[in-house]
Amino acid sequence: MKIRASPPSLPSVNWAYFLDVDGTLIEIADTPDAVRVDTALLDLIERLHRASGGAVALISGRSISDLEQYLGMQRLPLAGQHGLERRDAAGRLWIHAAAPEAKCAIKGTLAPVLARHPGLLLEDKGLTLALHYRLAPHLASYVHRLMARMADEARAGLEVQRGKRVAEIKPSGIDKGTAVAEYLAEPPFSGRRPVFIGDDLNDEHGFAEVNKMDGVSIKVGKGASCARFRLPDVAAVRRWLGGALQ
Repeated sequence: MKIRASPPSLPSVNWAYFLDVDGTLIEIADTPDAVRVDTALLDLIERLHRASGGAVALISGRSISDLEQYLGMQRLPLAGQHGLERRDAAGRLWIHAAAPEAKCAIKGTLAPVLARHPGLLLEDKGLTLALHYRLAPHLASYVHRLMARMADEARAGLEVQRGKRVAEIKPSGIDKGTAVAEYLAEPPFSGRRPVFIGDDLNDEHGFAEVNKMDGVSIKVGKGASCARFRLPDVAAVRRWLGGALQ
């Protein structure tokens, strides 16, 4: 689908907001633990959460514990690891777990690969395994082939989620779109027009879900997408969200 060159109209505090984090609210860093979260962002999210009656959720590839470490928002609804773990507005935690034996076997297989290629970084998020090649982009094809083969050979209902210089093995059938759908069935999100903003391939599931609801799907940056609108960068996302508070 062709993305419109301009952003949508000004947002409303009556909408439901589902926001990716890395590449959407904060700039992507060389490694996941090198990101910088500024107080202006934390203030923006807190104010939007309060003004919208709590209808703001962050939906990230990071784990919930990782999001809490960097953002420190204990009350905010958070979906981590592409929806495999989700904290609702009431504070309840929902988990879609993978087979631990399969994950351990894959980690063992990857150990010699990491030793041969120090530019690769394996991130164990608890429910998923993400192999980052941000520091070794020439290994992209190799990484994706390797992770796809291991997911298939595990025969444990696993799939590979592609992202920006990362291939991630996760349980099949759960993604950012299913997380959005679960939130929209619950207060304070139910009955509101949904907004999903993201920048990566793994955000396409979220875009598709809100499109089904005649919502507002916004792709950040370049690249083909099923999102209906586009914003150029992180700064533009923050400005647009701030428009709901004016």
